[in-house]
Amino acid sequence: MNELIFEVTQEADGGFCADCLTESIFTQGDTWEQLRENVREAVRAFYFDQPKNLPSSIRLHQVRDEILACA
Repeated sequence: MNELIFEVTQEADGGFCADCLTESIFTQGDTWEQLRENVREAVRAFYFDQPKNLPSSIRLHQVRDEILACA
């Protein structure tokens, strides 16, 4: 596997959640830097018994949902 893609959303409290699109991996962090480290840690833990299957890269795709008033 070359790359894992995580969909990242920002929570109302300011933290971030990351959900992998192809594997059952989910993590969160209070800051962007903490999220990045938690994603790396979660991926290493997911593949702990399959080190040859570790992806060569991880993509964080941030999704932003914003509602604008039309008045």
